[in-house]
Amino acid sequence: MQGGILIIDGHPDPESYCAALSNAYLEGANDRKIDIIRIRDLEFDPNLRFGYRKRTQLEPDLIMCQNLIQNASHIVWVYPVWWGSVPAIMKGFLDRVLVPGFAFKKRDGSLFWDKYLSGKSARLICTMDQPTWYYRLIYGCPSHRAMKNLTMQFIGIRRVRITAIGPIRLSTDTFRKSWLNKVRELGARGI
Repeated sequence: MQGGILIIDGHPDPESYCAALSNAYLEGANDRKIDIIRIRDLEFDPNLRFGYRKRTQLEPDLIMCQNLIQNASHIVWVYPVWWGSVPAIMKGFLDRVLVPGFAFKKRDGSLFWDKYLSGKSARLICTMDQPTWYYRLIYGCPSHRAMKNLTMQFIGIRRVRITAIGPIRLSTDTFRKSWLNKVRELGARGI
């Protein structure tokens, strides 16, 4: 793998627990080559206006993000699970950045595609307001499956680990600090 670690913070609130988790991972990885994208700080239209029928021009911030993604060997996504999915701003980021020609290419006359981001690994660090066991057993982890199988693996990122943290709502300071330490350790190990 060619590059370092890229953290992508998908929470729209800079004072969120996800922002604290992103910073904890960054602190832990302090001796490694590491970059961070805070989606909330980017200037871009999250709406893929024409779908894939017609190309929407990428804004400079998204071109920079594509370069960081291309050069990373390990990508850490940090986001809350909202309505069984990712926040709207993160979904818009995925739609606009992971476009054909960059992340994948559909083959002419075929149902198959080429995966352009192969050889990378990823970690999904996601928070939720329900117990993680409940999300797994009752709902079947729809956001985990969407991000791991239908997004990361679709573009070639096969090795994807998931760190689910919950419930955040009504959690204690001890619980939150414990998870910040665990995520800091993940950063120190580069996983």
